[in-house]
Amino acid sequence: MTSIVISQCSVIDGPALAANSIPAFWADPHWVLAWRHRTLEYHISQIALRFPRNLLNNRDTMRHQKAVDPETGRILGYARWCLPPSYEINADDGTPIWPEAQVPAVEADKEAEIRQAAETVVWDPNNDADELSDRVTALKKEVTPKTPHISLEYLAVNPDNQRRGVGTALVKSGIDQANKMGLEIFVHAFQEGVPLYKRMGFRLIAELIQDDSKYGGSGEYGAYFFIYP
Repeated sequence: MTSIVISQCSVIDGPALAANSIPAFWADPHWVLAWRHRTLEYHISQIALRFPRNLLNNRDTMRHQKAVDPETGRILGYARWCLPPSYEINADDGTPIWPEAQVPAVEADKEAEIRQAAETVVWDPNNDADELSDRVTALKKEVTPKTPHISLEYLAVNPDNQRRGVGTALVKSGIDQANKMGLEIFVHAFQEGVPLYKRMGFRLIAELIQDDSKYGGSGEYGAYFFIYP
């Protein structure tokens, strides 16, 4: 792939972002255990209804970026970042920090329509393995930096576009912004993303690998926590 354009997302990207993102996670142990009773196609159809609402949630602190093929306009990957409280507005002029990654607001009636559609979604994850995720949540709470930082909450590159520099371009955009703000980046990563973060200079600060075989998993349910720099 010769070039990748990183740009802001809008609510109309919702279905395309769902089609990009859900296949990226579908083989991960967390998703295998939670959604084994649903097909990939069905889950994409439901997430497509949730995505526009999620893009509008917490607009002050949330930043969303898509990686796009400039020739076709096709979405190749997606990243969601969270700025720390009190770091979302420029103190000098009151304008948003990192505005090129902030989702544009929509009219009130359109937002109400989006939120109503999201409420129709069938959201019924399998909770049998909650004890595994509870341990991950506890460790995350323990290792999350207590100082202001940017969190990379979501990074998804469709399997058809992986290992082409898409994830690297999205993460680099966040690194550039963090450097401007003088902040660290904190990431809770799945196993698939570990090589990318290590290659880009993130430091592994904690990991938890659990046996999920009794729940029908592969035997390795991993969670990895990174800091940059």
